[in-house]
Amino acid sequence: MTAASERAAELSFFASADGDLAYLDVGTGAPVVLLHSGFADHRVFDDQIPALASDFRVIAPDIRGHGFSANASGPFRWADDIAGLLRHLDLGPAVLVGLCMGAAVATDTALEHPELVRAVVVSGAGTSAFEYEDARLLERRSRIGQLLADGDVAGWLDEFAQGVAGPHRTVDEVAPSVVRRLRELTSHTISKHTPGERDWYVPLGDPWPRVPKLDVPVLAVHGALDWPDSLAMAERFAQTVPNGRTTTIEGVGHYPNMENPEEFNTILGEFLRAL
Repeated sequence: MTAASERAAELSFFASADGDLAYLDVGTGAPVVLLHSGFADHRVFDDQIPALASDFRVIAPDIRGHGFSANASGPFRWADDIAGLLRHLDLGPAVLVGLCMGAAVATDTALEHPELVRAVVVSGAGTSAFEYEDARLLERRSRIGQLLADGDVAGWLDEFAQGVAGPHRTVDEVAPSVVRRLRELTSHTISKHTPGERDWYVPLGDPWPRVPKLDVPVLAVHGALDWPDSLAMAERFAQTVPNGRTTTIEGVGHYPNMENPEEFNTILGEFLRAL
């Protein structure tokens, strides 16, 4: 049995209106939902799940189209999928912890379904209205999009790895175990899709005017070596809500939870226990 099939056997599945959505459900206590980055899956949080499960009920879903969850066959919104899962489990309000794309999923859910959300933690992004200004990042995103459209998975994975490193380091300066894990996860998700397929995701619109009304505690966890645009989006979100704050982990980039799990877990644990 492969590692992927072993993990699949540990997952539960929520029969949504458009296919089964996979999630890991471990631990007991107040619910914490871990929302992974784009092209990855819940295994991005493998260093957080056991650390949190001793005190909390940890729900780690695969966002639609990622990991072990079904692809979309019609219009969908991230927020509605997560809200549907929480209602299926009769959970809420829950703390939502989001990394990059997962941060956008968390904030969308908090804005659209506030009764289900107790607090939000973001890292690497803010709302789903992504804001990119850095010419280096814009160029890299364009290359990644073209490689994906061309079906050049190997080239895409190389570009993705550089994104993990951020603008201040080379890939060789990131722990090989982190890069290897992310390549494995993203390869799994990419294998579920075909070049040129329709994107059924429905954007929330302009969420920023609604953010000041989001009256829950918010924490932004920065990786000091992350892309400036990623830091700025998370910072803006934390500074726009009534009850937000930020903290920075030095020496790490876009995946602080993977590069320095000990410090990330300490920060997250302290935030959760203070709620």
